Amino acid sequence: MESKNDRNRFMAEAIRLAGCNLATGNGGPFGAVVVKDGKIIAGGSNQVTVNNDPTAHAEIVAIREACTVLNSFQLDDCEIYCSCEPCPMCLGAIYWARPKKIYFAAGRKDAAEAGFDDDFIYREISLNPADRAIEAEQFMQGEAVEVFRKWKESENKIEY
Repeated sequence: MESKNDRNRFMAEAIRLAGCNLATGNGGPFGAVVVKDGKIIAGGSNQVTVNNDPTAHAEIVAIREACTVLNSFQLDDCEIYCSCEPCPMCLGAIYWARPKKIYFAAGRKDAAEAGFDDDFIYREISLNPADRAIEAEQFMQGEAVEVFRKWKESENKIEY
């Protein structure tokens, strides 16, 4: 487990990445680092606008880099330091990556005050798909479930 000084250093690096991103204009003011065994193994800053990629949030960029470094699709025994509380997309990605802990500095209300309203998405997730702001319609469920059935029976799958 990292000391308070180590944790402060790691968070300071995530915040520094956010500030550098703001200075360069490459994307939003967000940064993240992935730490394993007391060392930063990956870092990322928001690249949404520079890459025209709405999924290129700092946490996603850092997770992708860390997974490449570790040659794994999971971040076992890693910690993620985020300059801001992860949005719903990033939180989902973090859970899929399965690190042992998330640290964040600014909160979602701080982000909303700066013009990043993740709370809207948090509210949308709890609604039935038909009641969400973006229309959603389910069809061909049976055909899709058949693929899941085959997955369950497959001996060649890699579980995650």
